[in-house]
Amino acid sequence: MVKLLIVDDSALMRRQLTALFQAEGDFEIRTARNGREAIAENRDFAPDVVTLDINMPEMDGLTALSHLMAERPVAVVMVSSLTEKGALATLEALNLGAVDYIAKPDGTISLSIQKIHADVIAKVRAAARARPRTARGLAARVRAKSTRPAVKTPPAESGRRVVRRGAAGRVGVVLIGVSTGGPRTLEEILPLLPTRFPWPVLVAQHMPPSFTQPFAERMNGLCPLEVREVAHPTPIEPGHIYIAKGGADMVLTRRANRLTAVARPERAELLWHPSVELLGQSALEQCDPTRVVAVLLTGMGHDGAESFAELKRRGARTIAESEQSAVVFGMPAELIGRNGATQVLPAERIAQQLIDWTAD
Repeated sequence: MVKLLIVDDSALMRRQLTALFQAEGDFEIRTARNGREAIAENRDFAPDVVTLDINMPEMDGLTALSHLMAERPVAVVMVSSLTEKGALATLEALNLGAVDYIAKPDGTISLSIQKIHADVIAKVRAAARARPRTARGLAARVRAKSTRPAVKTPPAESGRRVVRRGAAGRVGVVLIGVSTGGPRTLEEILPLLPTRFPWPVLVAQHMPPSFTQPFAERMNGLCPLEVREVAHPTPIEPGHIYIAKGGADMVLTRRANRLTAVARPERAELLWHPSVELLGQSALEQCDPTRVVAVLLTGMGHDGAESFAELKRRGARTIAESEQSAVVFGMPAELIGRNGATQVLPAERIAQQLIDWTAD
C-alpha cells in the first residue's frame, strides 16, 4: 500500500482526489486542509507521497513544503495552476525539493480531475518510487557564486558573454533530455558551464506551455551562458542554452546552411513533450554524430533512449544520470539498458564531463 496525504483547502478537491486514488485500490489516504495540518500529518501518518496545493490559507504550499523537507523529507507532488504565477511558484517548489507537479487545467473541479486523471495517478506512483532530495548542496553553492561579478562576467569580458569555438571552428551540440525531477537537476548542472563553454546546449524538459518561458528566465539568472526558450526558428550558437518550448517539440534543421532549432507542433503519437526522441532523431539527420554529446537525465519512461543510443552507435558520446542521483531512474536506465551510455554519472559530475569532452 502507498500511504498518500492529500493537502488542499478545497473540500471538493480533497474528495475528488480521494475518490480517484481509492478507486486504484492500493492507496491508504489521509487529507489535510492547510499547510499546518500537512506538517502534523507528515509526522503522525508518515506518508510515502504528499500532493500539496500551492495556494492555501494559514500556511501556503511553499512554506509548508520547506517545513516538510526540513522535518521529515517526503516525496511531494505540487498541485499548481497553469498560469505564469503558478509556474513561478512551482519552479520554486521543485527547487525546495518537490519531486513533480500536477498542472490543474481551467474549469470546474470535477471536469478538471477527469482531464488529468491518468497524469495524476502516474505522477503519484512515480513519486512513491522517487528519491526526494533535500539539500541544495551544489546548486546552493552555484547560486551563491552567481551573484559574484567575476563568475558572470570576468574582468576581461566585462559586459558580454564570450564564447570560444572548438578546434578549427568545428562546433558540435550538446543535447539534454529530462523529465521528472529535471528543473532542480538542471540547476545543478547548467550553472557550472562557464562563459567560454564552446558548444550550444539544447534542452528538452517535459513541461506544459506556460512553464518553459519562466523556467528559461529563471535559468538565465543562474547561468553564465545565455538561456532562452525556443518559440520560433532560432539559429543556434555557442554560448547559449536553448530550452524547448512547452506544447511543442524542438528539432534541429538547417536554414541557409545554419543549424537552427525549430519548435514544431506536438505529434500526437508521442507520449512526452517536448520530445527528447525527436530532438535526438533530428540531430542524427542534421549533425555529425562525432560532434554530438547527448545527456539523459532523471525522468519516467523511455523518451530519448532510442535516438540517444543510436547517436552513440554512430560515434556520439552520451551520459546517463546514475541511479544514485536520479530522482526517477527511468529514462537514464532505459539508455543504459540499450547499451547507449558512454558514461554513467551522478548529476554533480556531469558538468565537468561536458567541459572535458567539448574542450577539443
